[in-house]
Order: sequence, then structure tokens, then C-alpha cells
Amino acid sequence: MNNENFNLSEKLVSSSYVRQGLQARRGHEQLIRVLLQQGKCPEEGWSESTIELFLNELAVMDSNNFLGNCGVGEREGRVASSLVARRHYRLIHGIGRSGDIAAVQPKAAGSSLLNKITNSVVLDVLKFTGVRSVSSCFVVPMATGMSLTLCFLTLRHRRPGARYILWPRIDQKSCFKSMVTAGFEPVVIENVLEGDELRTNMEEVERKIEELGAKNILCVHSTTSCFAPRVPDRLEELSVLCAKHEIPHIVNNAYGMQSSKCMHLIQQGARVGRIDAFVQSLDKNFMVPVGGAIIAGFDESFIKEISKMYPGRASASPSLDVLITLLTLGASGYKKLLSERKELYGHLAQELKALAERYGERLLHTPRNPISLAMSLNHLQTQSNAAVTQLGSMLFTRQVSGARVVPLGVEQTVSGHTFNGFMSHADSYPCPYLNAASAIGITKEDITLCIKRLDKCLKSLRKEDSAEKSESVSPTEDLKD
Repeated sequence: MNNENFNLSEKLVSSSYVRQGLQARRGHEQLIRVLLQQGKCPEEGWSESTIELFLNELAVMDSNNFLGNCGVGEREGRVASSLVARRHYRLIHGIGRSGDIAAVQPKAAGSSLLNKITNSVVLDVLKFTGVRSVSSCFVVPMATGMSLTLCFLTLRHRRPGARYILWPRIDQKSCFKSMVTAGFEPVVIENVLEGDELRTNMEEVERKIEELGAKNILCVHSTTSCFAPRVPDRLEELSVLCAKHEIPHIVNNAYGMQSSKCMHLIQQGARVGRIDAFVQSLDKNFMVPVGGAIIAGFDESFIKEISKMYPGRASASPSLDVLITLLTLGASGYKKLLSERKELYGHLAQELKALAERYGERLLHTPRNPISLAMSLNHLQTQSNAAVTQLGSMLFTRQVSGARVVPLGVEQTVSGHTFNGFMSHADSYPCPYLNAASAIGITKEDITLCIKRLDKCLKSLRKEDSAEKSESVSPTEDLKD
């Protein structure tokens, strides 16, 4: 209510009570005022009542919620189900216009304001998580793969003659398909093995630039967050190389926002060389439903160019989800989650190492990967590839999700390109292994339960192997024993 309505209320209820209500209301409004003034993630999280007040006030600014609205067009924010309307806080019009996802929508001042505030808050989070010099970003209602495709399609207008994308190999289908879908030819740069780690082959990148010609290369497509034993690409060296040859550089930072190491790599890459855009997932970094990503960069004009490439209006759901989440957590709450994740990474490493040693295996030494870990499965491989993959099935049926079992010699064709040793990021990695990750939101209880169930599965497979061996011993050999 406004001041006039509060004054009228005093005729019905004691003025002292009404003034208390007015002061409480002003407390909510002060938080909203600071958000609109600063455009930053609030240090402390908001209560649900403040968030709902804010969203309801945005919603009444949209034409579909005007009391006297008379819509005679084909897109008037009509919703048949009241359940759907409540799910979206009656913010129905989406964001952007047909020519620009970041443009203000005349019919939807509230939704447009939601979009602007979300982008501003997310930019603030990108800065305090490590990429201090980022200048611009926007939330796009597509997951990481399609968001990368949008970046590549935008570069096509700047480099119409370019055909190739140099891509240090990472065995994740959407990364590869993002380039093919955009109509480009990925040039796979095989990784080099250094100890247990798979790292960027800089010599091969340089050789390909010389072979193909810089003007024929659309960009270098590098990666930060990845499954061990692959580690983040050599971003600083790649960035320097891209600047030297005037080749654009797009970074897939899928779940790298939760890692200070990954964010530092991006900051340093931009400082010493060239990074045109970096893309990160909303669900992996902010614990919201799948379907959104953040496209960010250091040149505001290029980021705007990407936003204008998005055809038509867009769903406001990812923006709404991430804004609600960040207002709930506040900067302090989000930083606490990041700190807990980092601490639990060390705990997970210790637990996996101890378990591996009990079974004659080892935790692979991958210190440059700050999120993912890998444990060798050599003893299972001596049985067969089937035993390795069986472990994955056993974990899944025991409700251990996210653990990834990688056998040797898997061949996989993705969009016409055949990968040998698929999932291991190399044609022939020395051993099979199991992945586990310490990602944002993981708890100590998750780790304890995972290790307990993994232990039971490994014990069960060892017993099966022992039983098979004893059955295969001949009667004569048995008597000798």
C-alpha cells in the first residue's frame, strides 16, 4: 500500500498499529530500493516475503495484469491455467523483443526490469567470484551447448570466410555438437599426458594455425571445468596465441564459476591475451532447474552483438530462477557455498584415496582439476571391460548419481566424428577409472554415503571375481593346493 492508503487505514485500525505496519513495509522497500540503485547481489539474503513482494510488484507492471487490459493481439500474456500463472508469478510475457533478447518489452515493463536486474546481479557475482574485469553479461534461456552455438554464429558475421574451430578435446557431446550445429568444422586437438593429467597440446594448436591459416579459423574453443584426469586448458597461453594471430577465443566455463581456479584462469587469460566470451551454466553453478546459461565477456559491444543474434522473445524462467536464488542466498550465502564446496573437495579426495588403497588402486594425481577427481580401476580391467561398466550400473541402481565409470577402448561417433577412448579425453588413457566431483551443494553426508556404497560394490565385484577363478581351477590343480 502507498502512504495514502496507510493514512486511510488509520480510520479503521489504531494509528500506532498502522504505523508499525508502515515501518515494516518500508523495511522491505528499502532492500528493493538498494537493489535497484546498485544492481548488485545483496550481501545478506532476503526473506521469502520480500522476494515475493518484489516479484508481485514487477508483475503488476506487465500489461497482462492490468485491471482494465483489453488484449486483441496474438501474444497477450494469456494463461489458461492459474497454476501455471502462479508458478511464474504472473510474469508471462518473457524477455526481450524479436530483434534483441536484451531489449525492453513495451507490454512488459516488469519483466523487462526483471531481466535488467538479473543481468546486473549476475555480473556482480561474476566479478566477486574472480573475473573482476568482466564488462558485460546476459542470461540466455538455453543450456551451455546452445549458448556456445549462439556465440559461434555471432562470430560468423565477423569472420564470414572462417570454416574451422580449434578445439582441445573434451569428451562431452554437447561441446562438440555446439560447433557442428553452428555449421563449422571442429579441428580436434588431442591432449598430451603429463603424469596422470591430460593437458592442452599447445604445439599442436600452433601447428594447426600455421597449417589452416588464421583467417580460416573462426575461433579457439577452450574449456575450464572438466572431468579428471583432464584438467582446465592452458587459458593464458591460448589467449596469448589468439591475440597474436587475431583469432577469437570462446571459453566453455560450464561449471567453472564455483571454482576460484577456473575463474582466475579466465581473468588472467583476458589480462594477458584474448578471450571474447565465456559461457557458464545456471543449473550447475546456482542450483536452479536446467535450461539457462550466462554469456559474458570483456567487450560490451560483442556481448550485445551476441544478444541481438537470439531470434525472438525468450523465456524469463531462467532469469527468474537465478534472481530468486541469489536474492535468497545473498552474496554471503553464495560465498559460503563456494567455500564449503572447496573444503569438501579435500575431504572427498582423502576418502577416495583411502578407499582406492584398500583395493590396490590409487587416486589419480590431478591437482590442476579443482572440482573433479578420478580413481583408477585397474583390478576391474584385468577381469574385463564388462566388470568396469558393471560398477557404473551397480552404483546407479544404488542411487549414487554423478559417479562416472570410464572403461578403456570405447569408440563413439558424434556428429560424424569418431572418438577413440571416448569419455577419457584421449585415444588411449593408461587406465580405466571412476570419476566423482565436489560440486556446489554437495554435503559431507553425500560423500560418506557414496564411499560406503562404492566400497560395497567393489567388495561385491571382488567376491564375484574370486568365485569365478575358483570355479575355473581344474580338479588336479585343486588337489595340488
